[in-house]
Amino acid sequence: MTYAVTISGSPSAASRSARLLRFVESDLASAGIEVRRIDIRALSPAALLAADTSHDDLRHALAQVAGAQAVVVATPVYKAAYSGLLKAFLDVLPQDGLADKLVAPFATGGSPAHLLALDYALKPVLSALGAQHILRGVFAVDLQVPKEEGATLDAAIAERLGATVDQLSQWLHEREVIRQWPGKVAEGIRNARGALGVGAASATLAA
Repeated sequence: MTYAVTISGSPSAASRSARLLRFVESDLASAGIEVRRIDIRALSPAALLAADTSHDDLRHALAQVAGAQAVVVATPVYKAAYSGLLKAFLDVLPQDGLADKLVAPFATGGSPAHLLALDYALKPVLSALGAQHILRGVFAVDLQVPKEEGATLDAAIAERLGATVDQLSQWLHEREVIRQWPGKVAEGIRNARGALGVGAASATLAA
């Protein structure tokens, strides 16, 4: 099954980075894409800190990432780096845990100076986990992402998120076509053979 996983690295449920994820999740769902969310803050803290991948929480979350074709990661920026919560989760992913997946990183921070955390802190870690297809990503300052429900996102941020959704959707639809291709080819061969069989039988009877 083709689907995308969104990963929230914020310790707060009502965070700006989580709001970016909700925007993307809604647009992907509208495009017919299945989306599965991982809220790292909801995982077992003890299992996460001990890297206990046998724990149900972590085992399920890791399986979700392993089966996804696209991964969207969102984090607040603290002290010029992505959140410690996100780091703890990325640390338990296999070394090639993001291989052959399209990855989109999002981050929010108090000032534009934190933009560097996306390129110099988060993206290198994603690459180290095997990600070869990393989108440019989206960074938003706090003023561009109001926390209030129903509040409008900054127009420039909304446009960049929309472009990211378009890229994710195209990738996922293409992957679904590729996934279904062997079955469709086999079905086409069966249908062709059936048609030839009917034709041959008709020719025999006519003779």
